Amino acid sequence: MPPLHNLVFYTTPEHKCGYLPDQKATTLFTDPRATIDNETYTHLTRIGFRRSGNHYYKPGCATCSACVPVRIPCRDYSFSRSNKRLAKKHKDTKTIVRQPEFREEHYRLYEHYINHKHKDGDMYPPSREQYESFIVETPRSTQFIEFWQHGCLISVAVVDQLQDGISAIYTFYDPDYNNISPGKYAILWQIEYTKKMGKPYLYLGYWIKNCQKMSYKINFRPIELFARGKWTRIT
Repeated sequence: MPPLHNLVFYTTPEHKCGYLPDQKATTLFTDPRATIDNETYTHLTRIGFRRSGNHYYKPGCATCSACVPVRIPCRDYSFSRSNKRLAKKHKDTKTIVRQPEFREEHYRLYEHYINHKHKDGDMYPPSREQYESFIVETPRSTQFIEFWQHGCLISVAVVDQLQDGISAIYTFYDPDYNNISPGKYAILWQIEYTKKMGKPYLYLGYWIKNCQKMSYKINFRPIELFARGKWTRIT
């Protein structure tokens, strides 16, 4: 087992919840000065932590448990009819796997996405500094997955390679392509990518039942939820 007992954790003061209106939240995070290797990162992910830039965190709210870590057991996942219909819409979509670095076309797409999809969020307004600290400053295990259709970059998925799977960090896309659900397709692609890598799990972060932008994750079945210290599968 990784030496988590050597890690120092901090809890933030109470702050406004970024997902549920009128709720307050606290966040538990690792000491940002700590060196987190891939083994430790994998173990942190297994117990509900997420990565944002160089920070590793999870909700630490005393009276709320709405943020539920979820992962897809990829080896047991089969495309539904709706999944197959969506994949057909992307028959001409090409992917390029890149190492993490700042690219102007990525930032322009991110800026367009935030301006149109998340004006009510804490990432608005977007800035280059914010983008670099959130997206570009990453561990060595990070990959940028570009999705191209007819010569146009339509989405970018940021993923981390873990020992037991892939962690889906963030996906941003061109809102003009909403009709072909680029965000959902990115997840389907990552499921297949995880299988090809020979790993069992795709970690999707937090499912939040009463938050529309986070509730969609439960629609991928089978899926596993982490609660009370263990993973439970629902089909």
